[in-house]
Amino acid sequence: MHAYWQSIREKVCTRCVDGDGHGNCRLDVSIDCPLQMYLPRIIQMVRNIRSDSMEIYIRELRLITCAECGYQTVTGNCRLREDVDCALDRYFPLIIEAIEAVDTASRRSKSHLS
Repeated sequence: MHAYWQSIREKVCTRCVDGDGHGNCRLDVSIDCPLQMYLPRIIQMVRNIRSDSMEIYIRELRLITCAECGYQTVTGNCRLREDVDCALDRYFPLIIEAIEAVDTASRRSKSHLS
């Protein structure tokens, strides 16, 4: 899990408007970062999908994380998404890249050991 979080901090958190540009979060302590909240589920989802279609990833994101988020209404609308204030939604392509980078590095490392 640590390797995934480090990769996300490098690829995503350094670019996040809620960060300091160095990977440190500046969200109010009363707000949970959705990247941290849903990280295990997101990792599993990305590892299970492996597709060139971003729509497939987004559909799964909505089912796995957004459905449980307190900001999404029962009709599927989300004020945070609509205002581009959800870091998970805003940076989702970068999150996928970060997860896949860790998996690729892990596969390479294992193949070198064989």
